[in-house]
Parts: sequence; structure tokens; C-alpha cells
Amino acid sequence: MKIPCYSCKTETELEVGFDVVNFACPSCQTLYTVGPDGRFYKKSQYNTKNNDFALQLGDVGLLKGSEYRVVGILRKNVHPDYSWSEFILQNDAKEFLYLSLSDGHWILLSQMDEIFNVQSHPEVLEYENKQYDIFEDSDATIINAQGFFDFDLTNHKKMHLVEYIRPPYMISVEKANGSETAFYGEYVKKEVIKKAFKKSYVPYQVGVNMIQPAKFNVRNTGIIFCFFALLILTVNWYVYKDQAEKNVFSKTIKFSEFNNKDFTTDSFVLEGASAPMTVRVSTGVDNSWANVNMALINEDTSEEIYASKDIEYYHGNTDGESWTEGNASEKFNICGVKAGKYHFVITPAKAPEDKTNAEMQVSAVWSQPSNRNLWFVIIFMGIIFFIIRYFTMNFENRRWADSSYSD
Repeated sequence: MKIPCYSCKTETELEVGFDVVNFACPSCQTLYTVGPDGRFYKKSQYNTKNNDFALQLGDVGLLKGSEYRVVGILRKNVHPDYSWSEFILQNDAKEFLYLSLSDGHWILLSQMDEIFNVQSHPEVLEYENKQYDIFEDSDATIINAQGFFDFDLTNHKKMHLVEYIRPPYMISVEKANGSETAFYGEYVKKEVIKKAFKKSYVPYQVGVNMIQPAKFNVRNTGIIFCFFALLILTVNWYVYKDQAEKNVFSKTIKFSEFNNKDFTTDSFVLEGASAPMTVRVSTGVDNSWANVNMALINEDTSEEIYASKDIEYYHGNTDGESWTEGNASEKFNICGVKAGKYHFVITPAKAPEDKTNAEMQVSAVWSQPSNRNLWFVIIFMGIIFFIIRYFTMNFENRRWADSSYSD
């Protein structure tokens, strides 16, 4: 179909699969209506400067497995100054789809056969056993148009919209000229539109759209985290349920024999899952220090794990006040000791000037693993969950801030 514009002398040609009732010139926004003789007559003109649409008449995009062509474009406005674009699409099977663009966010809509009673604006609308929450009821006007239309734009110049959401889906009920039409919409990522219409650029997104899906589902995330926490606890219990503490070494080492000399323990065998080796050291330091160096040697693999600990204890009286620093006993862990055959090489040492300290007691226990790392993982998941929950709540607050029904 080719229609000339008598105002700007522009000819617009596009094949459409419906009887055209109105035509709006894409160059000057002059609105034409078809007369009884089949000719188009000038009726009015839209007074707007906003003619920069993301899609143009005749653009073809692959959506839902079919090629759709842009046959009409509308610009709608809600008082006082909120506007959005709507693109009417048709394929070769004469099926319609509708694309709504608002602040860079895209919604793909299709007309529904269902009729909803929304005159009283119920807070919840039920459809296919799912509930949709009321988001908006407002009066909208058409402020601009381009292309071909199978309905009278003048009868739809003003309309009442009632919109219900269940992100990323919505139901929009539009009442105009005494008739109601319902549309089912779903949020579409801008990357899908770019690919469908082969566009290198689409408008940037601003704010949160009314059916834009949140990045995380808080409920599902909580269920997943609880499942993993339960799984970790169960696996930890199963692996270590039969494992008990094992005293592998306990010895009093005299400094007179082994000061700064290696002491080698008897071999011992560890059986079970990996667990920490807890070493306790005590010695009679008094205003002095001592030190112990230890090497845990795996006799099967020759792997060596080294550890060192200082033992210091000082005390005195300063300006009439007594004080102490340090301790004569210390404890440390060698983490993740696996099953195998081991022995220790222990090197004790003390301060050269210390003549009173005669010995050092060293003991080692291979115990059930510390639950610290286990609970650290669970607490970390809890922190992540609450962070996700916080940002999701903030996301929802931003969504509902633009609603007529925000709390």
C-alpha cells in the first residue's frame, strides 16, 4: 500500500495485512482517515517534536519464530509527563504482536481473548491459577503516531489503563471508546531486540521497569543455600562420624640433652579423614623465653610440614603496679593432616642465660576436625543471602516507587 501525504508530499509505501482505517505520516505526523470512497482524507495533525523512535516503519524482526514487520508506531502519555512508545507488529500470517518501549525497557505483548472485570480495580487478578498484583491504573493519551492502523485513532485518543504485574509478566487491560482489550506481556532483554531487528543500538535502560525481573530470586536462593548447608553438615558428619581423637605423642624433653638438638619421636599411624594436629607446649620460663621447632614427616610420601612456636613469660612491678606478659604454655594447630605413617622431629631451645628452666613438655593430639571452617562457609552463605535480599528489596522498592499502589 502506498499513501501520499498532502501536507509534506511524502509517499509512504508498506504492505499490510489488514484494512487501514487511519494513516499517520511518519514525516509530519498528519493523521488521515479513510472515507466511504476508499480515499484518505486529512483529519488532524499531531503536534510533537518527539519523532526519534528506536524502530522505524517497515523494520523486520524475528520474534517467536516468525518475522514481524513494524506497521504502526504510537507514542502514549500519562499525566503529567510520563510517555512511552508502542510498536505494532504483523507477520505474513496476519498475526499481531506489540512492543512497548519505556526508558530503554522492552515489553512484548499479545492480545488476549479473556475478559477481566477490573472496573473496581481489584488488588489481585488471577489468571491460569497465578496471581497478578495491581500496579497502575491511569488515563493515557496518544500524543504521536506513525504508520498504518486498523482502528480509529481518534476514538482511542484517550484510554484508561489498568495494569497487573507478576514479573517478568503482566496483564494490561485497556479501555477505550466503550470497549476493553486485554494484553499479556513479558519483559524482553534489549539484547533480544538488537538481535531480532539487527540493530547496533537500542536506547539505554534507565531505572527499574515494572516487570523487569530481579537478578536473584530470594526464595530460591534461600532454598539453595539451605540445601547446600544441610549437604555440607551431612557430608561432614558422615566422613568424621567414626573418627575420634588420637594422642600420638607426649614427652618431657630435657634441655640438658636436647637444647638446640633434634629429638625424633617414634612412628605413629593415623587412620581416617584429614584433621588438624593440635600441639601443646609448656616449659618453665620465668622472665625468659624458649622456642620449639617441629617437623611432621610423612614416612609414606616424605612430605614435611614445619611449625615453630615461641614461649615467653615475663612479669614484674612498675611504679607500684605488677604486670605479666606472655604464658608458659602455648598451643597451635597443624591443619589438614591426612591419614598415613608419621613421626616428629622436635628441636627445643631456651635462652642461653636461663639456668633454671630444665625441661619442655610437648604433646600432640590428632583430633576430629575443627568445625570453624564448616561454620565459616555456612555463615558466609548467610551473609551473601542477606546481601542478595537487601539489594532485591531495594530493587523492588525502586520498581514500586513509580506505581499508583506503592506503599
